[in-house]
Amino acid sequence: METIISSPSVSPLFNPKPSSLQTNSKSLYLTKPISSSLKKHSVQSIKISLPTIPTSWVSHAQQGLAALALSLALCFSPVLTSGNALASEFDVINEGPPKGSYVVDDAGVLSRVTKSDVKRLLQDLEDRKNFHINFITVRKLTSKADAFEYADQVLEKWYPSVEEGNNKGIVVLITSQKEGAITGGPAFIQAVGEAVLDATVSENLPVLATEEKYNEAIYSSAKRIVAAIDGLPDPGGPKVNENKRESNFKTKEETEEKRGQFSLVVGGLLVIAFVVPMAQYYAYVSRK
Repeated sequence: METIISSPSVSPLFNPKPSSLQTNSKSLYLTKPISSSLKKHSVQSIKISLPTIPTSWVSHAQQGLAALALSLALCFSPVLTSGNALASEFDVINEGPPKGSYVVDDAGVLSRVTKSDVKRLLQDLEDRKNFHINFITVRKLTSKADAFEYADQVLEKWYPSVEEGNNKGIVVLITSQKEGAITGGPAFIQAVGEAVLDATVSENLPVLATEEKYNEAIYSSAKRIVAAIDGLPDPGGPKVNENKRESNFKTKEETEEKRGQFSLVVGGLLVIAFVVPMAQYYAYVSRK
């Protein structure tokens, strides 16, 4: 009977002892999460140590400055009315004579009653005498042309040939400048007469426009022209010496008053823009 004796050199294969390599690998494996936890801990500690910076007063100050800049821009920026006036002035020329009407109220100063009365009067004149007259109101002329030059431009644009404009008349009223003009073809000028034309331009249109009686200025001019064409006595117009023309310029006292009001408004805006944000910041700090 044979006895099998195991060799001591073989036992390590069946009973392996932990080697130093395995121990080192375990130690290396264990150190990795430890270093990771330290990094996370350090990041958290940094985040906690950072103080919270109050920024509410900064945002309020920026909003206040923005409001101040917007207010100053609105105060000093010019009102864009010249562009609209320029467009309306030449739109009247380019659109041509009105259809079914005798009035182009671009200035928007005439009432419906006046437009209706002028239409009735001029329609009757055209049916009887074959003269067509157009009345035009414009708020302001932005070009270098005066009222007479503008009236001639309208006549030439609307009725380019002599045949078309022979019995046509154009009456223009510039409301801001308180002046008017009358022009027309040869037949129209001869039928009305130079005396009535000059009197209407110097009396009815400017005098009543100075008092801002635009409806009366247009209707009285239409009646005076129609009476002249019909050969009736001249109804006349308002006298210049009975109306005192007032200046459109502001006096020194009015200018100083407006300047004081503007300074008060700007000062109030400065207080709102700077004092209020600082007060809010002081309240925020006091609550701390």
